[in-house]
Amino acid sequence: MSTFVTTAGSTFLRRVLAIDAVVTAGNGLIYLVAAGPVGRFLDVPTDLLTGLGIFLLAYGAAVGYLAARPVPPSGWVRAVVLANLAWAAASVCALLFGWLEPSTAGMVWIPLQGAVVAGFAALQASGLNRRDRG
Repeated sequence: MSTFVTTAGSTFLRRVLAIDAVVTAGNGLIYLVAAGPVGRFLDVPTDLLTGLGIFLLAYGAAVGYLAARPVPPSGWVRAVVLANLAWAAASVCALLFGWLEPSTAGMVWIPLQGAVVAGFAALQASGLNRRDRG
């Protein structure tokens, strides 16, 4: 497979990674800067949101770095897919197992953002498969 074909096949994957990076870092920034108000609105501990904000900013930067590569390495993309699936599962488990007892807004937000992250994982896996098949 030529570099041109591999690079061209990476376009969809890179775009999905880039959108994931922006959404993730944006969410992290909001959690970090507005942990108090967001925590009260969602009825989620402020310390948890602050920690998640730091994590999401770093994770978003790492995903953004992958998106900026002409051909994101398959192993790292698979790691992002798995991490996104783990986040989505943890979002559901947080509610099902009572790890959190959020407000009504939190009961909507937590699974909704988990679904978005699962969607990113599905698109990234699809993009990786398309690229690797050429």
